[in-house]
Amino acid sequence: MRIIGIDPGLLHTGWAIIDVAGSSRTYIASGVILPPVKLATPERLKLIFRGVADLCEKFKPDVCSIEIIFVNQNPKTTLALGQARAASIVAVGNFDIPVFEYEPNIIKKALTGAGHADKEQIYKMLKILLPAAKPKTADESDAIAIAMTHANMSSVMIR
Repeated sequence: MRIIGIDPGLLHTGWAIIDVAGSSRTYIASGVILPPVKLATPERLKLIFRGVADLCEKFKPDVCSIEIIFVNQNPKTTLALGQARAASIVAVGNFDIPVFEYEPNIIKKALTGAGHADKEQIYKMLKILLPAAKPKTADESDAIAIAMTHANMSSVMIR
């Protein structure tokens, strides 16, 4: 099974591709979609949509794992994250790829065993589980963690 993990954001949308075969996980690629800050929101959303669609076309994932956004103290930030998330989900949906959504504490727990792990703990665990992955940003690292969450959770999900 090939998983695309997405960490949505209006300024930085992290993505990662991993392959899963039984208990084996293989890092394929990862990166960040970076729409220029000077662009208006609709243009940034279009670039996120196209970027995710291009990834789906290139890597042909079987499933998508995406973070569920939490409600921030700033409603404007929450709305922006929701828009980026929607652009990503619609792009994936155009390829008929099933989408699985995970809350941040579930992602942390699936990787580290602790639902309140910090980013450094997650990064250290990723280095152990996927030594070939060398994320350059927190968004990229988060996307890898989101993909790994589905890899770990799908083996225990009852369908």
